[in-house]
Amino acid sequence: MNEITIGIDLGGTRIKEVAIDKSGNLLYQDYYSTNDESDLAWKATISAAVSKIKEEISCNCSVVGISAPGLPNSDNSAIAYMPGRLQGLENFDWTKFLKIKTYVLNDAVSAMIAEARLGAARGKMNVVMLTLGTGVGGAILINGKPYQGAFNKAGHIGHMVIDSDGDQDITGMPGSLEEAIGNCSIEKRSLGKFHSTQQLLEAYHKGDYFAAQIWLTSVKKLAIGIASLTNILSPDMIVLGGGITEAGKDLFDPLDQYLSLYEWRAGGNKTEIVKAQYGDMAGAVGAACFAMEQSLNL
Repeated sequence: MNEITIGIDLGGTRIKEVAIDKSGNLLYQDYYSTNDESDLAWKATISAAVSKIKEEISCNCSVVGISAPGLPNSDNSAIAYMPGRLQGLENFDWTKFLKIKTYVLNDAVSAMIAEARLGAARGKMNVVMLTLGTGVGGAILINGKPYQGAFNKAGHIGHMVIDSDGDQDITGMPGSLEEAIGNCSIEKRSLGKFHSTQQLLEAYHKGDYFAAQIWLTSVKKLAIGIASLTNILSPDMIVLGGGITEAGKDLFDPLDQYLSLYEWRAGGNKTEIVKAQYGDMAGAVGAACFAMEQSLNL
């Protein structure tokens, strides 16, 4: 039997599962409904999914990686802090539950690992990733390794301040990047006219002046945040993922123009900005890669 590593991404709506081999080949993937009204339900779904994947591809699995929202504990064995969502997740012992050694990682960090190991940033040593969706997530790769920092809190780029006079976000930070471009604030930013970034972009395409003002202001603030990151971390590459990146040229073209104004390009060096290669499977793929690497380092 082949040796594989299972990766699972636990989201609020869906659970994604993959299996990869030692070469990083994707052997299997599947989706399941989370049903987050009951932690017993989604935990049972994950357990059944692990059993199913081993049967489907007739393989041995000695390690599992789980990607989830929140802050993991010091040994990446559980999510230590995730208030208000997925009740029953905090401090849950996945290794004991699944009866397989399991490593747990923040979902944005998992997505970044997928891009760094197998995706758009493959071969790069110093990378920053931003996920632009309901909120703004982030992750940092330094010298080829995910940087989690003290308390495993590093990478929460969405909570950097862009406007000190702006409204407070969920962490208490005023005028954060998440407030500037996250889908969570679109109704507030548009004075109730738009209920999603997709609606905003549809109006922008039709030449709606109000929509253009809101969208381009958000992209400008994103550029300011990215330029700040290049000054602080000077990465090889910045990877942008998440649903908002599906805006394509409507995002990347004005972003490039704003960055030409704000990024300090000493010696003519320009930070490469790319779209993530992996879609919604990035968390599961990254979790599998992380678990495999951790098991090899034991």
